[in-house]
Amino acid sequence: MIRARNPLSVDVTVPREDIALVAVEGHLDLDTATEFQHQLANQLHHGRRHFLLDLSAVPFMDSSGMNIVLRVYQEARGVSGSVHVIAPTPAVRRILDLTGVSITVPVSETVEDALALVDAVPEATPDRRT
Repeated sequence: MIRARNPLSVDVTVPREDIALVAVEGHLDLDTATEFQHQLANQLHHGRRHFLLDLSAVPFMDSSGMNIVLRVYQEARGVSGSVHVIAPTPAVRRILDLTGVSITVPVSETVEDALALVDAVPEATPDRRT
């Protein structure tokens, strides 16, 4: 018997020119992480510097998902941007806390809270490491 997996759904909205609100729904794991990575890379390519990752509909995330969050965090920092996780489910929050990702990547309960954090940081010049 073949078990059907729920596909990953990634919905991107742009509340401001440099901000991508990325709502993810489904399991974020080895099978689905590539789609998530492509969506984030596309937003970076289009000039987004700040990423608000709404994980409220992600019941499970493994190390593949965590690695993508950390990768986009590093890339966003390179262009003076940021990454914020919004409303992770308890299981995802536990993984973020146990691995220390929540120390590096801020976790907010609402989109408004995350936007306030973005606005609280003064603009800086991009980090152009060679």
